[in-house]
Amino acid sequence: MLRVTLEQWRMFKAVVEYGGFNQAAKKVHKSQSSIHTAVHKIEQGLGVKLFTVQGRKTQLTEAGEMMLRRANFLLEEAAKVEAVGQTLGEGIESQLRIAVDEIFPQHLLYKVLEQTSNQYPLLRIELMESVLTGGSELLQNTDVDIAISPVVLSDGFSEELCHIEFVAVASPDHALHRYERDLTLEDLKSHRQIVVRDSAIARKKDDGWLGAHQRWTVSHMTTSIDMITKGLGFAWLPIPAIQVLLDTGRLKPLPLLQQSQRKAQLHLIFKDGDRLGPAARAFIGELRYQCMQLEEVM
Repeated sequence: MLRVTLEQWRMFKAVVEYGGFNQAAKKVHKSQSSIHTAVHKIEQGLGVKLFTVQGRKTQLTEAGEMMLRRANFLLEEAAKVEAVGQTLGEGIESQLRIAVDEIFPQHLLYKVLEQTSNQYPLLRIELMESVLTGGSELLQNTDVDIAISPVVLSDGFSEELCHIEFVAVASPDHALHRYERDLTLEDLKSHRQIVVRDSAIARKKDDGWLGAHQRWTVSHMTTSIDMITKGLGFAWLPIPAIQVLLDTGRLKPLPLLQQSQRKAQLHLIFKDGDRLGPAARAFIGELRYQCMQLEEVM
């Protein structure tokens, strides 16, 4: 059985916050005697002295300062519990699980996540980064609620979101840039291609040109980009992910006669719209808006 109630801790905090018993009583609309009683019960129940009075000033003791830190934490947690209860009572989901293909522009994703969290601050967002069929597999297995993927499901909802442009690139010091002419796909075969592995487990898919005799396969786009900037190979990479590297000259487009640039279509997919809660719908709305801005720029 707890010796101190949350209300008594609130009265204690009010005395500290407003600088005295009389001031706290006015601010929280309680009688001064009730504030004194609440603090006295804490001191009596715990066997500690919380305040000393010096003249007209009410000051915390060393023990009082320590108890205030604990009380603040306790009151904050209690407020969170109440907020969660209210959120659940209103039918707002407590968690949103999203699979996002690694080629989706990160700066747009961060804006969408930030806006959604601002609107639903208690929402826990679980982000799973996927490649190729990985996102649709996660959705199919009900491991996520929503997916942004280049591969759609045979059932459920699918909507075109945006196109992502890819360009063939290598480090400026790479041997492919020493040909001093337009390159053919045959020229690429003798050089190492860096490929990002499909993150799906059951049914993997190869995408992009895979004609190089030597190929390194990695699990993440960032690894591929890092390898290529270090001159370890070439690849077709999404322009949004490497725009800064292109602008600063750390990566240079390959002068291919054909297929130097490609496009991939990303889709918004989910199984059943009726099962999505308000937070998921807010995420989708902001996602559509940001993608519309992207398409207008492109």
